[in-house]
Amino acid sequence: MLVVSDEVQEAVGRRRPVVALESTIIAQGLPRPRNLQVALELEDLVRREGAVPATIAVLDGQARVGLDKRQLERVASDEGLRKLGHRDLALALATGASGATTVSATAFLAARADIRVFATGGLGGVHREWTTTQDESADLGLLARTGVAVVCAGVKSILDVPATLQRLETLGVAVAGYGTDRFPGFYLADSGHPVDWTLHSPEDVAAVLRAQDGLGGPQSALIVANPVPMSEQLDPELHARVLDDALRACAERGLTGQAVTPFLLDHLARHTEGASLEANLAAVRGNVRLAARIAAAWSAA
Repeated sequence: MLVVSDEVQEAVGRRRPVVALESTIIAQGLPRPRNLQVALELEDLVRREGAVPATIAVLDGQARVGLDKRQLERVASDEGLRKLGHRDLALALATGASGATTVSATAFLAARADIRVFATGGLGGVHREWTTTQDESADLGLLARTGVAVVCAGVKSILDVPATLQRLETLGVAVAGYGTDRFPGFYLADSGHPVDWTLHSPEDVAAVLRAQDGLGGPQSALIVANPVPMSEQLDPELHARVLDDALRACAERGLTGQAVTPFLLDHLARHTEGASLEANLAAVRGNVRLAARIAAAWSAA
């Protein structure tokens, strides 16, 4: 049920650098046809850094690690593609379903394919009003028991950032800022919260991965929090104003559960005239480049 492409399988077998990429950004995160353009661009960025891209999705009941162009086109164009977290994988495989993989599903399948480095935009986390809704992303629990390095731009700013950081600490998931002592805020270079550890090079990250393996403790992820460049972040004042409006509109509509995140992200994109989307893409591109460099350092170790 796990189908690894020949290119990825050969790279893993020869200990060449490989970077896992999620597919929800292609299927649900970007407008068509730009989503396919971005998917191809991200794979090209990985290759330019000397690594092999492994975009992950479930197609017709098969978990695929490494997609060819035809399969990428299908993920980008099929409006009926489901959004799959790791809890959904067995159901999708058993019923022959197709879907794009979230952070949790991608990290799980990457680890099953012996891929150590994964690049994404932002993690899920603890939602605002958690004490009422008990809404927390499945990403956090999965990463607490999956030994991958996740290069991301922090967590989405629509979430409760300090509660998410506290939850990661409770779960034993290591978090390090890349070149910063501040935790990134997805669209913003600084969420307003510190991190305890800072790593300064791909080799530093690879050394942490080696130390994790050497300790032989419980499997858990390493979060490499890589901020979007200041020159490409969303204007902080605009972000704060539009996010406040979005949260108020969400409450007025009585939205809860899975309806909240897409509503807030859509509101941000529309009311920043696309600036939030561009900041998102800038963050993803930076994360993909860094992940490829980390994969190269890890492979050379």
